[in-house]
Amino acid sequence: MSDYRRGFESLRQEIHEPSLPVEGDWPNWLEGTLFRNGPAQFEVGDEDYNHWFDGHAMLHAFRMQDGTVAYRNRFVRSKSRTEALEEGRITRSEFATDPCMSIFGRVMSLFNPTPTDNASINVARLDDRYVALTATPLPVAFDPETLETAGVVAYDDDVDVDMSTPHPHVEPGTERTLVHTVSFGRQCQYGVYGVAAGETTRRPVATLGVDRPSYMHSFGMSDNYVILSEWPLVVDPTDLLLRGEPFIENFEWRPGRGTRFRVLRKEDGAEVATHEMEAAFGFHHVNAFERDGAVVCDVVTYPDASIVDELSLGRLRSDDPSPGSGHLRRYRLPLDGGSASSTIQSDERLELPRIHDGPATGRPYQYVYGVGTRVEGQFTDQLVKIDVSTGAAQTWHEAGTYPGEAVFVPAPGGTDEDDGVVLSVVLDPADHQSFLLVLDAASFAERARAPVPHPIPFGFHGQFFG
Repeated sequence: MSDYRRGFESLRQEIHEPSLPVEGDWPNWLEGTLFRNGPAQFEVGDEDYNHWFDGHAMLHAFRMQDGTVAYRNRFVRSKSRTEALEEGRITRSEFATDPCMSIFGRVMSLFNPTPTDNASINVARLDDRYVALTATPLPVAFDPETLETAGVVAYDDDVDVDMSTPHPHVEPGTERTLVHTVSFGRQCQYGVYGVAAGETTRRPVATLGVDRPSYMHSFGMSDNYVILSEWPLVVDPTDLLLRGEPFIENFEWRPGRGTRFRVLRKEDGAEVATHEMEAAFGFHHVNAFERDGAVVCDVVTYPDASIVDELSLGRLRSDDPSPGSGHLRRYRLPLDGGSASSTIQSDERLELPRIHDGPATGRPYQYVYGVGTRVEGQFTDQLVKIDVSTGAAQTWHEAGTYPGEAVFVPAPGGTDEDDGVVLSVVLDPADHQSFLLVLDAASFAERARAPVPHPIPFGFHGQFFG
């Protein structure tokens, strides 16, 4: 196979390469580790997972020091993976895959649920521990040197929730981590919780009752507010208990509901503004900030939720994947209840958005980095940098290769928002390998690359820690 579909093949090999070959002008100041996370095994025994989001999590680490790059990869030894390998079949429900159960088994699972700890979406630092994250509230700790799994992190509180975003926000200045949660039940609830630096206790920032929760993969944060985007992809909680369908298949697209933005004040949890907008769907908030009496909220959006089905493995492995990318849309949400508005900020398509974390987080900013498509309907095949104020875009593309998420790393002492480099793991299916790409963030020109001995399956998110 010599096309993008190699990125959806299982990688079972775990290796440690202490020194990858380096090509080009490697920045002498670039020292630290890029951790990447994503699925790497898409079948167990004779059973296949249904969706890209369902594969067993694998961590990848690129450790950079003195101009050298070391590489290591390891599966996350989750209970979900361990049980599946021991029994030779899928044992826990994932995003779009449900294990085959007898009627008795389904009834018993209602009283003794076993949520997946297959933490395949993101990585973060929590109380000096490195953790892999998924959409369930079960962060899995790992050793940053060896990538060995250290078990699920136990929070020091009695918060009981069913879902927790894999995209926490870290407040600049306070270093408090904010997470968004959902609890299902007779009365469902959205929650926003804060975890102070150096602690593992979740303290409530805001809670909201809701009848039919929306599927929200991420949320927005400005200096003083948290923004929840209730897309009209919603679920009746009784369906989660009784229908026996994979998790996401219980959600229904109800465009007549429109999209509701709920602006919550961090200080006291008050809902200070609620805005009804046109129906849309999005996975990823980009950034949010306050300006002229309004919260400005940037999100990558799609016209509807069909993108969820388009990311199924059957579709992605077909001859016509057509997953596409979204558009960067800016929502202006007045705090006094005035009329909200939205505009598309660039013609260039975008997904997996990243910014200069810290200085730009929750504040007015200029640049967003991500993956995109050169031709609509093709699989993502380029990296994109968009000036959010003008819509102008710069791109990087190499024929026959497929880049992943673009992670910005600032240069020491840099003064401009784009003074630094962008790191991306790029699949080169023709050469049966991937490589770590280093772009100059300002010019978006290639500086260097470091090939890996095997192809790395397409992942989701990662973090650079210096």
